[in-house]
Amino acid sequence: MKKNMQRNIILAIMAIAPVMVMAQSVIIKSVELAGDKVIVNYDLEYSNSSSEFLLNLYASNDNFSVPLKKVTGDVGPEIKPGTNKKMTWAIRDEWGGYKGKLALEIRGKVFVPFIKLQSFTTTAAKYKRGKNYDLLWKAGNSNPINIELFKGNTRVQGSMQQPNNGAFTLFIPSNAKADDDYRLKISDTRNAEEIVYTPYFKIVPKVPLLVKAFIPLAIGGGVVMLLGGSKKDTGGSSSTNSDLPLPNFPK
Repeated sequence: MKKNMQRNIILAIMAIAPVMVMAQSVIIKSVELAGDKVIVNYDLEYSNSSSEFLLNLYASNDNFSVPLKKVTGDVGPEIKPGTNKKMTWAIRDEWGGYKGKLALEIRGKVFVPFIKLQSFTTTAAKYKRGKNYDLLWKAGNSNPINIELFKGNTRVQGSMQQPNNGAFTLFIPSNAKADDDYRLKISDTRNAEEIVYTPYFKIVPKVPLLVKAFIPLAIGGGVVMLLGGSKKDTGGSSSTNSDLPLPNFPK
């Protein structure tokens, strides 16, 4: 099987040529097989180093119609020009035991994001339950957007068909479980491929648990001091009143 895969990939290399992408060039320098992974090494040449591009890897199996999904590395949006870039394709994960000739191609375009986030940019951020937070971004078009809160892969809530005007007030649900695997999914309602995820962030209780636990203990301590004080009995001697019940401490 591996020998057949290697032969097919070698045939694919012969079919690959430099790809022009809107006045810049993607030059594929080499393609290599590493186990079940196909590694594509390329350069992205462009005069403006601050520009960003959306690049995807395609294969001849479907006539280069749909970008390959199991690709990591220098792929997707926000790819800047430069040399020694690399895409790694997990061919077996995507196609299983594929047999036959295969050619690969990199295609792309100038990346103009439908939004560019200006907040929610750090994984160290903590957001309290039951509070509002301002979400700010730079709009790239006027299409309505969906803003959804996810915990891991589970959708918690969503605000659909919001105007893409650069600002939104996000409410953190009061019943959200305190954890650090939350993120926002922001999508263009008119283009299914336009999706932006925030970094993961943490949701914490509105009042820290330590404070919640400390307040009743402090009150209880005050009651103990009040009830545990000494008093003189009718005989004039000092004694502790042990007839009064002790307060109920929080469990």
